[in-house]
Amino acid sequence: MNTITLVGLGYDIHRFSETPRPLMLGGVQVHPTRGLAGHSDADVLCHALADAILGAIGERDIGYWFPPTDPACENISSLLIVQRAVELLQGQGGRVVNADCALIAEAPKIMPYVADMKGALGAVLGVSPRRVGVKATTNEKLGAIGRGEGIAAFATVSLALPDDF
Repeated sequence: MNTITLVGLGYDIHRFSETPRPLMLGGVQVHPTRGLAGHSDADVLCHALADAILGAIGERDIGYWFPPTDPACENISSLLIVQRAVELLQGQGGRVVNADCALIAEAPKIMPYVADMKGALGAVLGVSPRRVGVKATTNEKLGAIGRGEGIAAFATVSLALPDDF
């Protein structure tokens, strides 16, 4: 069977929560109390990654699959959101080839967590951690991100699907 390659791009941004909650990034707890505001665990990296997958296969975004008005979605792990996107991809006969992700934040430093993020994301994507890129940059103190009000993320994925997709 011949395959085609599709590419998806995802983006997400969340402000920091005013109440203590864990900061989850790439499925890993990065800080115990300085988390992001959101209905799920507010993991911007997972949200961007899920939307990249969903967009590449022409599906609706994560707000459709996990609406913020649904009590069942409250505080869920965003790895479950990525898992659902992967399940939709697999339902079309597809698979993830690789993912490349970027976090934009003034703080915290994420280098100590990158290997764990790559492992957690690789496991849910069904690929080796070597096929998952995770990096970070600052916003050079510009805008809301630069003022430390939140964190944003971009994700790009390459997917392999049957050529009759």
